[in-house]
Amino acid sequence: MKYIAALGNPGEEYENTRHNVGRIALEAFVKKNDFSDWVFDKKLKALSSDEGKIGKERVCLIEPETFMNKSGLSFQPIIKNKKKAEDLVVIHDDLDLPIGKFKISFNKSSGGHRGVESIIKAIKTEAFTRVRVGISPATPSGKLKKPKGEKEVADFILGEFKKSEMETLKKVSKKVSAALEMLIMEGREKAMG
Repeated sequence: MKYIAALGNPGEEYENTRHNVGRIALEAFVKKNDFSDWVFDKKLKALSSDEGKIGKERVCLIEPETFMNKSGLSFQPIIKNKKKAEDLVVIHDDLDLPIGKFKISFNKSSGGHRGVESIIKAIKTEAFTRVRVGISPATPSGKLKKPKGEKEVADFILGEFKKSEMETLKKVSKKVSAALEMLIMEGREKAMG
Protein backbone atom coordinates (compact mmCIF):
# COMPACT_ATOMS: atom_id res chain seq x y z
CA MET A 1 0.00 0.00 0.00
CA LYS A 2 1.12 3.55 -0.77
CA TYR A 3 0.43 6.38 1.67
CA ILE A 4 -0.12 9.79 0.06
CA ALA A 5 -0.20 12.63 2.59
CA ALA A 6 -0.84 16.34 2.15
CA LEU A 7 0.42 18.82 4.70
CA GLY A 8 -1.43 21.98 5.64
CA ASN A 9 -3.56 23.54 8.34
CA PRO A 10 -7.18 22.55 9.03
CA GLY A 11 -9.98 25.10 8.82
CA GLU A 12 -11.58 27.30 6.18
CA GLU A 13 -9.38 30.29 6.99
CA TYR A 14 -6.32 28.37 5.75
CA GLU A 15 -7.83 26.79 2.61
CA ASN A 16 -6.13 28.96 -0.02
CA THR A 17 -2.97 29.81 1.86
CA ARG A 18 0.51 29.01 0.59
CA HIS A 19 1.11 26.64 3.52
CA ASN A 20 -1.82 24.52 2.29
CA VAL A 21 -0.45 23.90 -1.19
CA GLY A 22 -0.07 20.19 -0.32
CA ARG A 23 -3.78 19.92 0.39
CA ILE A 24 -4.64 21.85 -2.78
CA ALA A 25 -2.50 19.49 -4.87
CA LEU A 26 -3.99 16.42 -3.17
CA GLU A 27 -7.52 17.65 -3.92
CA ALA A 28 -6.62 17.68 -7.65
CA PHE A 29 -5.40 14.08 -7.29
CA VAL A 30 -8.62 13.10 -5.47
CA LYS A 31 -10.77 14.67 -8.20
CA LYS A 32 -8.84 12.94 -10.99
CA ASN A 33 -9.08 9.54 -9.30
CA ASP A 34 -12.19 8.36 -7.50
CA PHE A 35 -11.55 8.79 -3.78
CA SER A 36 -15.07 9.72 -2.76
CA ASP A 37 -14.97 7.82 0.52
CA TRP A 38 -12.80 10.08 2.69
CA VAL A 39 -13.63 9.80 6.38
CA PHE A 40 -12.30 11.46 9.51
CA ASP A 41 -10.42 8.91 11.56
CA LYS A 42 -10.33 10.04 15.20
CA LYS A 43 -7.54 7.62 16.06
CA LEU A 44 -5.34 8.94 13.26
CA LYS A 45 -6.46 12.56 13.76
CA ALA A 46 -6.67 12.67 9.95
CA LEU A 47 -8.97 12.52 6.99
CA SER A 48 -8.12 9.24 5.32
CA SER A 49 -9.23 6.64 2.82
CA ASP A 50 -7.75 3.20 2.27
CA GLU A 51 -10.28 2.05 -0.28
CA GLY A 52 -8.77 3.78 -3.30
CA LYS A 53 -6.65 2.08 -5.94
CA ILE A 54 -4.39 3.41 -8.64
CA GLY A 55 -3.83 0.60 -11.10
CA LYS A 56 -3.40 -2.46 -8.88
CA GLU A 57 -1.87 -0.56 -5.97
CA ARG A 58 -3.98 0.27 -2.91
CA VAL A 59 -3.60 3.85 -1.80
CA CYS A 60 -4.28 5.45 1.57
CA LEU A 61 -4.76 9.22 1.47
CA ILE A 62 -3.89 11.19 4.59
CA GLU A 63 -4.76 14.80 5.28
CA PRO A 64 -3.79 15.52 8.89
CA GLU A 65 -6.28 17.52 10.90
CA THR A 66 -3.48 18.69 13.17
CA PHE A 67 -1.77 22.01 12.50
CA MET A 68 1.29 21.90 10.25
CA ASN A 69 3.95 21.88 12.97
CA LYS A 70 2.31 18.87 14.65
CA SER A 71 1.74 16.85 11.46
CA GLY A 72 3.77 13.93 12.80
CA LEU A 73 1.02 13.07 15.31
CA SER A 74 -1.15 11.78 12.44
CA PHE A 75 1.61 9.52 11.09
CA GLN A 76 2.65 7.62 14.24
CA PRO A 77 -0.37 5.24 14.19
CA ILE A 78 0.11 4.48 10.46
CA ILE A 79 3.83 4.51 9.65
CA LYS A 80 5.23 2.05 12.17
CA ASN A 81 8.27 0.68 10.33
CA LYS A 82 10.85 1.53 7.68
CA LYS A 83 9.00 -0.36 4.90
CA LYS A 84 5.85 1.70 5.46
CA ALA A 85 7.96 4.89 5.61
CA GLU A 86 9.42 4.06 2.19
CA ASP A 87 5.83 3.80 0.86
CA LEU A 88 4.97 7.25 2.25
CA VAL A 89 4.69 10.27 -0.07
CA VAL A 90 4.30 13.69 1.58
CA ILE A 91 3.16 16.70 -0.48
CA HIS A 92 4.07 20.09 0.99
CA ASP A 93 4.92 23.71 0.24
CA ASP A 94 8.51 24.75 -0.47
CA LEU A 95 9.85 28.31 -0.27
CA ASP A 96 12.98 27.28 -2.19
CA LEU A 97 11.01 26.60 -5.39
CA PRO A 98 9.13 29.11 -7.53
CA ILE A 99 5.37 28.86 -7.84
CA GLY A 100 4.51 26.60 -10.75
CA LYS A 101 7.37 24.15 -10.09
CA PHE A 102 7.61 21.00 -8.03
CA LYS A 103 10.36 18.54 -7.18
CA ILE A 104 10.30 14.96 -5.92
CA SER A 105 12.97 13.91 -3.43
CA PHE A 106 13.63 10.89 -1.23
CA ASN A 107 15.49 10.42 2.06
CA LYS A 108 16.32 14.10 2.52
CA SER A 109 16.34 16.37 5.56
CA SER A 110 13.38 18.62 6.35
CA GLY A 111 15.11 21.64 4.80
CA GLY A 112 13.74 23.66 7.73
CA HIS A 113 10.09 22.77 6.99
CA ARG A 114 8.52 22.27 10.43
CA GLY A 115 5.73 19.98 9.21
CA VAL A 116 8.30 17.66 7.63
CA GLU A 117 10.47 17.91 10.77
CA SER A 118 7.47 16.77 12.82
CA ILE A 119 6.98 13.72 10.57
CA ILE A 120 10.69 12.78 10.66
CA LYS A 121 10.64 12.99 14.46
CA ALA A 122 7.40 10.94 14.69
CA ILE A 123 8.38 8.10 12.32
CA LYS A 124 12.11 8.22 13.18
CA THR A 125 13.39 8.27 9.59
CA GLU A 126 13.94 10.59 6.64
CA ALA A 127 13.50 7.65 4.22
CA PHE A 128 10.22 8.75 2.64
CA THR A 129 9.30 10.58 -0.55
CA ARG A 130 8.55 14.28 -0.58
CA VAL A 131 6.73 16.18 -3.32
CA ARG A 132 7.86 19.75 -2.77
CA VAL A 133 5.55 22.28 -4.44
CA GLY A 134 6.94 25.78 -5.00
CA ILE A 135 5.24 28.79 -3.45
CA SER A 136 7.77 31.61 -3.92
CA PRO A 137 7.36 34.37 -6.46
CA ALA A 138 10.16 34.75 -8.99
CA THR A 139 11.47 37.44 -11.32
CA PRO A 140 11.02 36.94 -15.09
CA SER A 141 14.62 35.64 -15.16
CA GLY A 142 13.74 33.00 -12.54
CA LYS A 143 15.38 34.54 -9.45
CA LEU A 144 13.35 33.72 -6.32
CA LYS A 145 11.87 36.57 -4.30
CA LYS A 146 11.62 34.81 -0.92
CA PRO A 147 10.59 36.67 2.23
CA LYS A 148 13.35 37.27 4.78
CA GLY A 149 12.99 37.00 8.54
CA GLU A 150 10.79 34.73 10.67
CA LYS A 151 7.76 37.05 10.85
CA GLU A 152 7.87 37.83 7.12
CA VAL A 153 8.11 34.11 6.29
CA ALA A 154 5.21 33.27 8.63
CA ASP A 155 3.05 36.05 7.16
CA PHE A 156 3.90 34.93 3.63
CA ILE A 157 3.20 31.20 4.05
CA LEU A 158 -0.05 31.91 5.90
CA GLY A 159 -1.08 34.44 3.25
CA GLU A 160 -3.54 33.57 0.50
CA PHE A 161 -2.56 32.97 -3.09
CA LYS A 162 -3.36 35.74 -5.57
CA LYS A 163 -5.86 34.87 -8.30
CA SER A 164 -3.10 34.55 -10.93
CA GLU A 165 -1.08 32.33 -8.59
CA MET A 166 -4.11 30.05 -8.07
CA GLU A 167 -4.31 29.57 -11.86
CA THR A 168 -0.63 28.58 -11.91
CA LEU A 169 -1.22 26.30 -8.94
CA LYS A 170 -4.10 24.52 -10.70
CA LYS A 171 -1.78 23.75 -13.63
CA VAL A 172 1.05 22.47 -11.43
CA SER A 173 -1.45 20.42 -9.37
CA LYS A 174 -2.36 18.50 -12.54
CA LYS A 175 1.34 17.78 -13.10
CA VAL A 176 1.75 16.70 -9.46
CA SER A 177 -1.26 14.39 -9.86
CA ALA A 178 0.31 12.76 -12.94
CA ALA A 179 3.63 12.40 -11.08
CA LEU A 180 1.85 10.73 -8.14
CA GLU A 181 0.21 8.24 -10.49
CA MET A 182 3.58 7.46 -12.06
CA LEU A 183 5.18 7.11 -8.63
CA ILE A 184 2.46 4.70 -7.50
CA MET A 185 2.37 2.56 -10.63
CA GLU A 186 5.96 2.72 -11.90
CA GLY A 187 8.02 3.58 -8.84
CA ARG A 188 9.81 6.48 -7.22
CA GLU A 189 12.89 6.40 -9.49
CA LYS A 190 10.79 6.72 -12.64
CA ALA A 191 8.77 9.63 -11.19
CA MET A 192 11.94 11.41 -10.05
CA GLY A 193 13.66 10.96 -13.45
